[in-house]
Amino acid sequence: MKGGKGATHAVATWVRRQPPKIKAFLAVVSGMSALVLLRMIVHDHDNLFVAAEAVHSLGISVLIYKLMKEKTCAGISLKSQELTALFLAVRLYCSLVMEYDIHTILDSATLVTTLWVIYMIRFKLRSSYMDDKDNFAIYYVVIPCALLSLAVHPTTHHFIVNRIGWAFCVYLEAVSVLPQLRLMQNTKIVEPFTAHYVFALGVARFLSCAHWVLQVMDTRGQLLTTLGYGFWPCMVLLSEIVQTFILADFCYYYVKSAVDGQLVLRLPSGVV
Repeated sequence: MKGGKGATHAVATWVRRQPPKIKAFLAVVSGMSALVLLRMIVHDHDNLFVAAEAVHSLGISVLIYKLMKEKTCAGISLKSQELTALFLAVRLYCSLVMEYDIHTILDSATLVTTLWVIYMIRFKLRSSYMDDKDNFAIYYVVIPCALLSLAVHPTTHHFIVNRIGWAFCVYLEAVSVLPQLRLMQNTKIVEPFTAHYVFALGVARFLSCAHWVLQVMDTRGQLLTTLGYGFWPCMVLLSEIVQTFILADFCYYYVKSAVDGQLVLRLPSGVV
């Protein structure tokens, strides 16, 4: 066990000393290797999407545990939670009127728990909320996502408002974690429960991205035509990739902290 931990620490130290270009190359290689592994061990790739939503729900459960046990919301971004509730509510509506399935049930559960977290931060634990640190202007993401959804949305037979709403929630989900990352960058120190939550989001985003990439590979690109025509299929994949890369840097420091045996995650400048 000690030998394995020492080897892992040595690899992490070597990676940390590499220039940014080498780190980016290693990240791409690691991601591709993970995709190959998932393709080998997961036969029904739809399960990856279900797993992504389940991991997201698990991350929310970690936040609930933190709020109930520690009676503080310090380190949690209210703005990220509100953006999450917004895209979940829009996606839940679209799912109900367009395609009711297991994802609808998972979204419902995640939305309820997210609303509970928002309630706790706004009313029960307001005194511990880091209002000055949670200073990301959400209109910087909401307005561009709304405009982009008007320009690029599914070309299916559904009502135009529903198609625009679906596109909006796809785009907003991709950037909803930015306020949380900004708050953590402002504080520089991330306590364990918040770090676990954001890492769970990173894992969920990777599983969701892997689901779409592997589905496209399995259908030899035919999945893209079932999503519609024009730029929309490409935007779906791009949104998944953007979500993954936004959280990739944080996940690296999370794993590094875990390897080093540190309970509190310290972020260097420039992570976000």
